[in-house]
Amino acid sequence: MGTSSAAAAEGGRLLIAATPLGNLGDATDRLKDALATADIVAAEDTRRVLRLAHDLGITVAGRLVSFYDAVEAERIPHIIAAVHSGSTVLVVSDAGTPAVSDPGYRLVVAAIAADIPIVSLPGPSAALSALVVSGLPTDRFCFEGFLPRKGRERKDRIAAIAADQRTTILFESPRRTAATLHDLAAACGSDRQACVARELTKTYEEIVRGTLTELAEWADGRDVLGEVTLVVGGAAPAAAVDTDDPEVLADLATQVAAQVAAGLSRRDAVDAVAAATGLNRKVVYAAANAARS
Repeated sequence: MGTSSAAAAEGGRLLIAATPLGNLGDATDRLKDALATADIVAAEDTRRVLRLAHDLGITVAGRLVSFYDAVEAERIPHIIAAVHSGSTVLVVSDAGTPAVSDPGYRLVVAAIAADIPIVSLPGPSAALSALVVSGLPTDRFCFEGFLPRKGRERKDRIAAIAADQRTTILFESPRRTAATLHDLAAACGSDRQACVARELTKTYEEIVRGTLTELAEWADGRDVLGEVTLVVGGAAPAAAVDTDDPEVLADLATQVAAQVAAGLSRRDAVDAVAAATGLNRKVVYAAANAARS
């Protein structure tokens, strides 16, 4: 068991602070104070944090260091050493909360191992902001971050989302939003409810709700811009299925055929139907094979 002790670093602390997604009014007093007083500010983009400070009427007095994915591992030992020497280090990402699909997680793990006090300065989060306006269940949810762009790993992750009964939150590039919505519709079923939250808190914020098929068609018809968060409803609990019933087996075969017609390989179609129905893929595979013969 590990605990953080303020005495362990003789006054040094690691601050993990959320920054506004776009609306400056969401900057907390604690963030403003930390920007003005921290000895070191580790920022995903130093130019952006300087712009944020300027817009908030704050002067960053501490030393600025870049802290993005490509240099995170290199910077961590220096940050740990600085806190051990008594410095207060503030970590911020471009927008939202560090360590959530942004640099910071590995630093937190290293700080815990070094018995360094870690303080969260909570604030904006695109994932939670999208969830609470989606209209989808909030009692149980999971965060998937960015999906793999292609390959088996992407298909497996989407199949897992299709089978999950919790609400799922995803980040996506605007350029890939339409394709991802189509892939999710193919795996989850065209009538699965979802939400696209675009440019949260900003001037052109847009919240679009509907089925995955409706949202895929919406995205096809426009040039999606800005930061995008997707929220996907969970799978319905699987009902008891009599896998000896010929009509049930015929329906499973029809579902597989429909997925193949939509562009999935036969293997992926079987996986998608198994995920959607909660049945063992061997049962679905056997039903599909029986229909072919």
